[in-house]
Amino acid sequence: EGLARRAGYHLIAGVDEAGRGPLAGPVVAAAVIFPPNPEVPGVRDSKMMTARARDEAFVVIHGEALAAAVGVVSREYIDEFNILKASLEAMARAVKALDPRPETLLVDGIHPVPLPITQKCLKKGDQISRSISAASVIAKVYRDRVMRSYHRMYPAYGFDKNKGYGTRQHLEALKRHGPCPIHRLTFKRVLRD
Repeated sequence: EGLARRAGYHLIAGVDEAGRGPLAGPVVAAAVIFPPNPEVPGVRDSKMMTARARDEAFVVIHGEALAAAVGVVSREYIDEFNILKASLEAMARAVKALDPRPETLLVDGIHPVPLPITQKCLKKGDQISRSISAASVIAKVYRDRVMRSYHRMYPAYGFDKNKGYGTRQHLEALKRHGPCPIHRLTFKRVLRD
């Protein structure tokens, strides 16, 4: 953010996604624009935070951000295209939903968002950029809530606990019951014999 501000950008959006690896559910991306020097103590890469810390940070981030938005891409889209294209589409949807519009993007990872806007891709960006860290928290909390709601529809798979990841219990449920409507049918571990 500091380098981007020194380059003359004021509206800098951090962008990240959650849910590339699970066997079920959507992929969710978030984009966050902070003012200079936001008060967001404890916000870091969502994978390094407890669920409770993420929930608390979710509220703080929304209170400090100039703008925050999510983009959600369905299991059907993931199966039709692939998880990388779906992740980038989710990021594009999140960025398009921001108001005000960002002048530049800081993107977690090595793939640019397919939008005509200046951007910098950062490996491990969720560990070095505050706005990307915030986006990782927003995306993860939002997706976890979606998966908990799916658990009420399909309780046999334990989505409230595994969030769609291939845990032993989830894989055993897949063997027993087969895939449900939110399983990613193009993922090898879903349709094992």
